[in-house]
Amino acid sequence: MPSLLDARPLPSLETFTKSNTQVKIPRLTPRKKPPQRQNNLPVPETPPLPPALDISTINFTKPSRRILSVQDHELFHSSPTSSLIHAFVFSLSDSAANQKISSVSSSPAPKIIQTILSVLSSVEDEITSNPPAEQGSSRFGNLSFRKFLDSVSLKSPSWHEALGLTSQTSISEVSTYLQHSFGNRARIDYGSGHELNFIIWLLCLNRLSLLPEPTFPALALVVFPRYIAVMRKVQSTYYLEPAGSHGVWGLDDYHFLPFLFGASQLLHHPYIRPLSVHNELILEEEGDEFLYLSMVRETMASKTVKGLKWTQPMLDDISGAKSWEKVEQGMRRMFVKEVLGKLPVMQHFLFGSLLPAAEGMSKEEEVGLAPESDEMEGGELVVGDDGVRHVHRDDAWGDCCGIKIPSTVAAAEEARKKGENDGLRRVPFD
Repeated sequence: MPSLLDARPLPSLETFTKSNTQVKIPRLTPRKKPPQRQNNLPVPETPPLPPALDISTINFTKPSRRILSVQDHELFHSSPTSSLIHAFVFSLSDSAANQKISSVSSSPAPKIIQTILSVLSSVEDEITSNPPAEQGSSRFGNLSFRKFLDSVSLKSPSWHEALGLTSQTSISEVSTYLQHSFGNRARIDYGSGHELNFIIWLLCLNRLSLLPEPTFPALALVVFPRYIAVMRKVQSTYYLEPAGSHGVWGLDDYHFLPFLFGASQLLHHPYIRPLSVHNELILEEEGDEFLYLSMVRETMASKTVKGLKWTQPMLDDISGAKSWEKVEQGMRRMFVKEVLGKLPVMQHFLFGSLLPAAEGMSKEEEVGLAPESDEMEGGELVVGDDGVRHVHRDDAWGDCCGIKIPSTVAAAEEARKKGENDGLRRVPFD
């Protein structure tokens, strides 16, 4: 039996064409890309490095803190010492431009470079001599770190004599920076301020004519990577807590300068682009030659999940830069703003005869402040009419007041001890 549909007449081709031509198809327009955000901050240039000092005119003194208030910090920024730090750090970065680590390390090293590397090897030996104390599965700082620092301080004078320092006063001043470059003894933590102390130690040797500019490539690409390797061992052995670190919101829990020197290395690389940090094969094959890739590789190895998008959003954002030149410029700005420009970091900076404080800056003894090595509390200090007091900032995270932050390195080490290397790990705040 035929259905009603069979009786329905089909529309003619002419009718079908007329009805469809009346339908207006919206015009397709290409989607506009969002405008690129422009950084209006000027790119910090490399100031000329002043000539070395005449050692006979130096009155060596024990370094101490002088940045104890916002006013002190402002005085520092306009001081010759600030310009000197800019000149030295950026000169080291410039010396690493377009060079592989092996291209520098394979060349014969000057005796002073060999001696510095020997000092770092001796520091590493002190880790073995001072094993971590048993503390169960705790992922906070290990108390044996203090024994390690005490051993370093005890042997430091002989190391500096090997470097060519003769007077006890010069050794006392210069060695202070080395001793403060491995972390804080009281808080058992480590951050970009301690890393800066190592650079200042090298700067002191430069001021004393022991490290002229021809040694800069070796300092940036041989000595500094060796220091980072020693620090990675210190951090994983004693579970150093990140000093003021915000974990995934920063570049690395502990370090900054390897990213600056590493970006300079890659400035004109023929095929490695900023986006290449997402390529595990490139990280594996080229990580030993380039500091930036090495740091990304190390950072990824200590995180709980794969992917910079989830673990290090800042590194993920930077990978979208058009060139390494943009990355290097950004790292320069970040060093000035996030290291030298942060009072919670620079209030721990030490001034002496080689890096003098500006006129009018506060003094520890005048305000009744304990030495840096004896202070337990982090955060920001300010000098007022009632003396030195601890303050909270409205524009920063509350990582002060002695709040402890376990490191992802400690979490990874505990997982390794338990045979949990594979798969995801719990974040260290459970």
